[in-house]
Amino acid sequence: MAAPEMTHEVRIDPLDRSTTCPAGQSILESCLRDDIWLPHSCTQGTCGSCKVKVLAGEVDHRESSEYTLTPEERESGIALGCQATPMSGLVLEPVEQVDPDDGVPRHPLRDHTGTVVVLDDIARDIRRLVVELDEPMAFNPGQYAEISVPGTEVARQYSMANPPSETSRLEFHVRRTPGGIATDGWMFAGLAVGERVELKGPLGDFGMPVAQEEPAILIAGGTGLAPLKSIVRHALAHDLAPELHLYHGGRSRQDLYDVEFFEDLAREHPNFGYRPCLSEEDWEGATGLVTDVVLADFQSCRGLSAFLCGPPGMIEAGVKALKRRRMAPRKIHREEFLDASHAAR
Repeated sequence: MAAPEMTHEVRIDPLDRSTTCPAGQSILESCLRDDIWLPHSCTQGTCGSCKVKVLAGEVDHRESSEYTLTPEERESGIALGCQATPMSGLVLEPVEQVDPDDGVPRHPLRDHTGTVVVLDDIARDIRRLVVELDEPMAFNPGQYAEISVPGTEVARQYSMANPPSETSRLEFHVRRTPGGIATDGWMFAGLAVGERVELKGPLGDFGMPVAQEEPAILIAGGTGLAPLKSIVRHALAHDLAPELHLYHGGRSRQDLYDVEFFEDLAREHPNFGYRPCLSEEDWEGATGLVTDVVLADFQSCRGLSAFLCGPPGMIEAGVKALKRRRMAPRKIHREEFLDASHAAR
């Protein structure tokens, strides 16, 4: 008879909730699977938003880097929820405040299987992957799923581009990473329509899940458009913001996609604006870095909010630009897309 798998009870003190964490499973994953919400973003140990304070018990920090979790933080009992595993029973509290009454829908983390129904090239080195799930997955606009690469222990994160109303048919925008196990080694090589895939989700806390009073500026670089497409469609369908201004940046026209879709959406909704921007090609549209175009369009961003998604350099430039225009830092929401060397989406 096989020995029973070791487990440890993990109690989240301020929420008065507990979960039983299997050996080797991260504290964050165990909590999310038990429908206990903890703040998190990347789940790769790079952003630090899932930090918890260990009030009692011991953890194995595993691959937690000193860049994200300093030695001083470890000594004071701080751990990364997405990396740390329990070595005993634990009592924890999130470092970032959790408000169970904030009105945001929460969806438990689940494993899913599905079938590839669309796999199309839509821009330079970008493919649209659509998966029909065997069972629906509830999620918030802006969240992502983690797709497993067959035959490996590798998984990559991709944001849903479809709105939460479409729970069984998930759309992803995948950028090819040269030499990448998930892209060059699979999605841009042997993957075909009709094949089966495994994924888990939803994950992340980026997005616009509830109504807000202020207009929103949405800035995307490359496939950072995916979660913003989900947010825009959901926000327009449910009147979540008085105005939405979407900017999508690329180097040339080869990098743009879904242009007609957003142009049609802008014609249908007077409170939605769409502005594609090219940094290395002259054309009839906006030219320059997408963040510079936003600066030119808005002399003041006071009283507005922003949602930024794309590579780190674009995110950093966007945050600086919006602060220059007097946007409140707490109104600037961001999601970084990193390359495969940093556990890319």
